[in-house]
Amino acid sequence: MKYQSTRGNAPQLRFSDILLGGLASDGGLYVPDAYPRFSTAELAAMRGMSYRELAFTVLSRLIDDIPADDLKRIIDKTYTAQTYRYVTDKENAEDITPLKTLEPGLHVLALSNGPTLAFKDMAMQLLGNLFEYALGRTGGELNILGATSGDTGSAAEYAMRGKRGVRVFMLSPVHGMTRFQQAQMYALQDANIHNLVIRGVFDQCQDIVKAVSNDLDFKTRHHIGAVNSINWARVAAQSVYYFKAYFAATHGNDQEVSFSVPSGNFGNVCAGHIARQMGLPIKQLIVATNENDVLDEFFRTGVYRPRPETKHTSSPSMDISKASNFERFIYDLSGRDAARIRTLWGAIESGGSFDLKTHADANGGNLFERVADYGVVSGSSSHANRIDTIRTVYEVYGTMIDPHTADGLKVGLEYREPGVPLVCMETAQPAKFEDAIREALGIEPERPADLADLEAQPQKKHVMDADAETVKRYIAERT
Repeated sequence: MKYQSTRGNAPQLRFSDILLGGLASDGGLYVPDAYPRFSTAELAAMRGMSYRELAFTVLSRLIDDIPADDLKRIIDKTYTAQTYRYVTDKENAEDITPLKTLEPGLHVLALSNGPTLAFKDMAMQLLGNLFEYALGRTGGELNILGATSGDTGSAAEYAMRGKRGVRVFMLSPVHGMTRFQQAQMYALQDANIHNLVIRGVFDQCQDIVKAVSNDLDFKTRHHIGAVNSINWARVAAQSVYYFKAYFAATHGNDQEVSFSVPSGNFGNVCAGHIARQMGLPIKQLIVATNENDVLDEFFRTGVYRPRPETKHTSSPSMDISKASNFERFIYDLSGRDAARIRTLWGAIESGGSFDLKTHADANGGNLFERVADYGVVSGSSSHANRIDTIRTVYEVYGTMIDPHTADGLKVGLEYREPGVPLVCMETAQPAKFEDAIREALGIEPERPADLADLEAQPQKKHVMDADAETVKRYIAERT
């Protein structure tokens, strides 16, 4: 298995060669040179597998340069009931991601049972163990540079804390995250964890990460790596739970399933796209945005137009106006035309936009028409929508959901089809978003006892301007 850049001007590499990095040397994102595909018979054989077995079966198709026994050992170490200890149904603790059925054909996939109560733990815990394995083989070190709009930062830090040879430099916006989200990160006192609070919005944090990653001399000299979903290993790991959800929601391998996915950076949806490319019978991938509706605008009109301003909303992890993983999807949509991607993202990186209706495909139509071939649709949700959805789901089904999952359910129900199971991807546990839950339900969400006084713990953080050179100086002084 070789990996190539979406922009076509970087060398093809093996999985272990791209594991510790983020962007390719040409500024693109790595994707497999071809997606491995499961046959119907192979899918049938996977039904009934545990999460660990399923993860090995899927990921071993994408990772062929780590010995199988080592890969299995890493996966078995990662996906344990001890790590994903917040599963409420203790009888099914080994399920890792149990399917919650609201009513026949309508489900929520529980993805927030890990240490930070968010779906990001599903991939980040594996990434931490893969990093430790790779660095142990070489004796090297890694300085992880990331950006977070809410949950990625804490998931990365909890996965990397105490890992030998690893330091984490996590950028977060000064406003927008909930108090719980901030405290999860800033309360960590580990010497290898550095929280850099940026006077700006998430998109500025993400731009700084890309700017530093594109400084190839600095990146090489200071061993800069990535954990955001620009890192291929993270998106690949997320594809596993689509397989898990499919088998849990169906009885036969000829049945299609639709997934509704709360979306900001397009990483979670991209994982579903990967699963679909690998043969999983997905009818629709429903992209659910909040008021930052850049992706919804694209899937409705063909125009991708990042906004100059990002709105602060009550589903803050989706407060993103530039979707990093979107480039991977457009690469596949365009027939893997790297020259076209360079043109399109050249316009984006210069502050512009693009309209796929003006780009011809090989069959005489336009590229936007090809979106239908990938089963991707979209919708948006407002604050009033998510509060109403939280209230309705609690009153009708007795289930409490967080505001991001509410965005996903609101939009998903707009596309629900008879006879096609609809699975909404849970984003986080309600405890992380107390203000929204209090507004919707008039009660406090329950949080795990060991996190009861999280906000009262001492915090360690460094506030700085939104400037890549300032961030680089900070890193250089500590590496």
